[in-house]
Amino acid sequence: MSWGTAPGGVKVEGEVDWARKSTPPGKRLQGQYAIVTGSSRGFGRTIALALAEEGASVAINYAKSAKEAEKVVSEAKGLGVDSFSIQADIRELDAVKSLADKVWEKWGRCDVLVNNAGETAATMMSWRDLSQEVVDETLGLDVKGTLYSTHEFGRRMLDQQKSGTIVNVASNVIVTGSPRSPVYAAAKYGVIGITKSYALALAPFVRVNAVAPGYMDTASLNARKDWTDQRRKWIVDHTPLRTIGKPDNIAHIVVFLASQDSFHMTGNTIICDGGFSMPAA
Repeated sequence: MSWGTAPGGVKVEGEVDWARKSTPPGKRLQGQYAIVTGSSRGFGRTIALALAEEGASVAINYAKSAKEAEKVVSEAKGLGVDSFSIQADIRELDAVKSLADKVWEKWGRCDVLVNNAGETAATMMSWRDLSQEVVDETLGLDVKGTLYSTHEFGRRMLDQQKSGTIVNVASNVIVTGSPRSPVYAAAKYGVIGITKSYALALAPFVRVNAVAPGYMDTASLNARKDWTDQRRKWIVDHTPLRTIGKPDNIAHIVVFLASQDSFHMTGNTIICDGGFSMPAA
């Protein structure tokens, strides 16, 4: 059997016959180690606890919310897994390298990375509100942060353990666009480019996929000035499933992509918006 070279430059002998790992029912991530960026609150917290419920020990990354991060750590430990918090501004490459160092020092490996941290440009109520500050904040966290984390954790997953899964959080604006905030749409398109590129670069050992939610019923959405009762009704009326997504709904898709249930998927994006955008096949 001849040797071939995988897209990431790793030599593999012939065709790789992947087998799904056996795990206890309801514990698809039993014995694995995960990190979720921006997981001290909101959607990131929901994802981290969903991973913990499936048996994964989880590192809680935060930028400023130390007390909130420790609360999530306590909740995760209450589910019977190991957990700790790590501060890092993922917009800085050196900070991401330090973040990865701490995870490997603690556990010796990392099986799952969820790139959740992102900026929605929530202060923009119209495309006319463009400012240098909003552009830098949005692209800095969504694109640079996702790129740096995918690169550093993915490189170590590939080189040191030849296994791992990465899940990036995008948005259905990759289908719909965003007249409110074109920079937000540009950032999420960037996340898809990162997802596909690293899916190729890290193959066949590390899988990289993305989840793309629509509107989610969160405190941050409900606090926005432009999220009126009339707008919510319009969105619901134009959503086939007739509801605004809950973070729990989307977290289950993240777990699916992180687990061996999706073992033959890489470079994919799953849109979860109740059918609102209904993309063509």
